[in-house]
Amino acid sequence: MPESTRALGDVIPAPAKVRPVPAADFTISDSTAISAAPGAEQLAGLLRAATGLPLPVRAGAAEITSVLDETGEHGDEGYALSIAADGVTIRAATPAGLFWAAQTLSQLVPATGSTLPGGEIVDRPRFGYRGVMLDVARHFWTVDEVKAYVDAIVQFKVNYLHLHLTDDQGWRLEIDGRPRLTEVGGGAGTGVDGAGPGFYTRADYADLVAYAAQRFVTIVPEIDMPGHVNAAQAAYGELTADGTPAGPRTDQEVGYSSLVAGKEETYAFVEDVIREVAALTPGPFLHIGGDEAQATSAEDYRTFITRVLPLVAKYGKRAVGWHEMAAVELPETAVPQFWRIEAADEGTARAAANGSKVIMSPADRTYLDMKYTAESPLGLDWAALISVAQSYDWDPATRLPGVGEEALLGVEAPLWAETLRTLDDVLTMTFPRLPAIAEIGWSPRETHEWASFRRRLAAWGPRWTAQGIAYHRSPEIDWPDQAGIG
Repeated sequence: MPESTRALGDVIPAPAKVRPVPAADFTISDSTAISAAPGAEQLAGLLRAATGLPLPVRAGAAEITSVLDETGEHGDEGYALSIAADGVTIRAATPAGLFWAAQTLSQLVPATGSTLPGGEIVDRPRFGYRGVMLDVARHFWTVDEVKAYVDAIVQFKVNYLHLHLTDDQGWRLEIDGRPRLTEVGGGAGTGVDGAGPGFYTRADYADLVAYAAQRFVTIVPEIDMPGHVNAAQAAYGELTADGTPAGPRTDQEVGYSSLVAGKEETYAFVEDVIREVAALTPGPFLHIGGDEAQATSAEDYRTFITRVLPLVAKYGKRAVGWHEMAAVELPETAVPQFWRIEAADEGTARAAANGSKVIMSPADRTYLDMKYTAESPLGLDWAALISVAQSYDWDPATRLPGVGEEALLGVEAPLWAETLRTLDDVLTMTFPRLPAIAEIGWSPRETHEWASFRRRLAAWGPRWTAQGIAYHRSPEIDWPDQAGIG
């Protein structure tokens, strides 16, 4: 195969089915056009960036065509991509499927030249939920920084962005009925070491939600409770046991703060926040946290979660929570998110047996804030040192006893921000490990092979460099020369 052509399956995530036809390669040229159809402008933008060619979008016949296939054959996000000598055709049942097909097609553009490998790809995701979590509470990331992050992650068919909006060190979303939350919790000196002030106005948040939705990414907002609430208690004294506002905290400690389960002021506050966040969020999920509530007694924790879960449903959302919330009997609609490193969890297994779907985020495999090696300048190491291979070498369907394939909503890779200060820090901790987790979430289990993945991942080094995306040059990967895009 010439260097100017990529193999048909050389993309991440690995497609479900690949049928190469070497004699059917198609070369994009100055005269190539894209048919005016759903997703055409997004497809044109991706291919223009990859090829440097004009690729006009026009009505009528064109060499590159996308078709919405109403038969539903490809599922909600699947697609069929056919590359022949006379052109390219994408078929999908939904605009999301067309968008993910466009991501695949853009990856098939080679480092040099513009010849696409002939054949057919038929693809659909293993799991419907393929997420990343970004901690904006311990360090605030601007609207433009979050948008840049969305653009980086969608290349790997990630379709959920979980925003950790509140914690002990900061409150990052404007709530009309509780203005001091952001006046105090989003002001100067907030964030770990006081280095991450800022918050999203309601308009900012709506802008982020819309930007993500245009790229088929759904925002999942998290309001962490009953623990991780010091920023809220610093703003409103009625949320503490004695009615006195808490002092601000900018350290990395956890487990010391708690809403008071026995005060009605607590639930008035929680309902105010849930009502406003739900109204601002068109997606189906609202995350209520629930982790590391060491300052809450077991009885109070059960009382609190039992009171709060119906409030989420009252405002039209499905509750997601860190798996500790499975200490209570959950409704089927509630989604526990497993995050620990233990080999088993009784509560999560019980919730799955009762019909709840589970998001799998084991910290020793998916936490993007863990150091790559002991020498890594960024990150923590309490869960593990996580190499690219370790991010790839696991199966969410066998991670927890009692939580099999049918019980999984999907996978998520959380990125906590205690040690991060710049967007480059965020990107460096995300890449190249996120592609491994994204492939686990999208590709069929039988396609998972480390040798294949590391070879396909290597081609992303020059591509990220060309895009201005910082990444960790892991010695596990044979990165090519950084000239060009490959």
